[in-house]
Amino acid sequence: MATKSPNLLDVSLLVVLIVFWGSSFVVVKLVLLEGLTPFAIATFRFLVAGALFLLALLVEKVRNRNYSLKVELRDVSVLIFLGLTGITLFFAAQYTGIELAGASIAAILVCLLSPILITSFSAMLFKERLVRRQVLGIGVAALGTLAVTVGGALSLQFNRNFLVGSAIILATPVLWTAYSLAGKKTIEKYSPFLTVAYVNMLGGIMLVPFSLAEGSFTEAFTMSMTGWLAILYLAVTCSLIGYYIWLRSIKTVGAAITSSFLFAEPLVTVTLAVTLPNIREQLTLPIIAGAFLILAGVYLITRKQ
Repeated sequence: MATKSPNLLDVSLLVVLIVFWGSSFVVVKLVLLEGLTPFAIATFRFLVAGALFLLALLVEKVRNRNYSLKVELRDVSVLIFLGLTGITLFFAAQYTGIELAGASIAAILVCLLSPILITSFSAMLFKERLVRRQVLGIGVAALGTLAVTVGGALSLQFNRNFLVGSAIILATPVLWTAYSLAGKKTIEKYSPFLTVAYVNMLGGIMLVPFSLAEGSFTEAFTMSMTGWLAILYLAVTCSLIGYYIWLRSIKTVGAAITSSFLFAEPLVTVTLAVTLPNIREQLTLPIIAGAFLILAGVYLITRKQ
C-alpha cells in the first residue's frame, strides 16, 4: 500500500530502474553477438547476482542481529519453484528469444503481456469475474500478439528464426505469471528482499546443469572483458540494484504506480535496439501496430473503473 505520493526521488529511481531493465535486453543481444549462448549468459549473470545477494544478506545480518535468514522447510520447495519459473526457465527462454527474434520483440512481448496474463489467471484461480472491458482488452491484446509474431514474420520474408524466437518468448509471460502468483504468499510471509535473494541464488544454481550439458560453462574462461562487463552490468544494476529499487518503490509509492512505469520499458529497449550501430534492429509496421494493440489491451484490463 502506498504511504505517500511519489516525490522527485521516487520518480527518479523508477526512471533509473526502467533504463536498467529496458537496456538489459540490448546488453544481452550485444553479448550474444560475441558468441556466448543464452544459457551461458543467464548462468553467469545469476551466479554473480546470487553471490551479491548473499553478501547483502550477510551484511544486513551483521547490521541487525535480529534479521532472520531462515525459512520454514515446507517453503523450500516453493522457493525452488520460484527460482525455476522466475529465473532459470524465464531467462533461458527470454535470452533465447532475444537471440532468435531480437531485443525489441522480447521487450514488447515480455513486458506488455505479463500484466494481462496475471490478471486473467488471477481471475480464474480466485474465482474473480472479469468485466466486459477486461474481456475486450484480452481480445485486443491477443490480436496484437498475433500481429507482432505472425505479421512480423511475414513482413520479414517469413523469417523462421523470428517466428520460433517469438514463440519461445511467449513462454516468458506464462512463467512470470506462475512466479508472481506462486510467490505472493511467500513475499508476504518473509522479507521481500530475503525471498528475492534466495530466488536469485537458487535460480542461478539451477542454471548450471544446463550450461554444463551444452558445454558452455567453459566460456567463463574465454570471455572477453566486454562480455564480463556486460555480465556485471546485468548482475549489479538489473538484479541487485534493480530489485532494491523495485521493492523500495512498492513500499513507498505502492504497487500500482510502480508497475505503471514498466510499460515504458519496451520504449527504452526499442530506442536502443534501433539506434545502436552494432544491432540496428528493424521494426516493421505489423510489429509497431501489434505493440500498440497489446498496450491498448493492457490499458483496458488494468485501468480503474
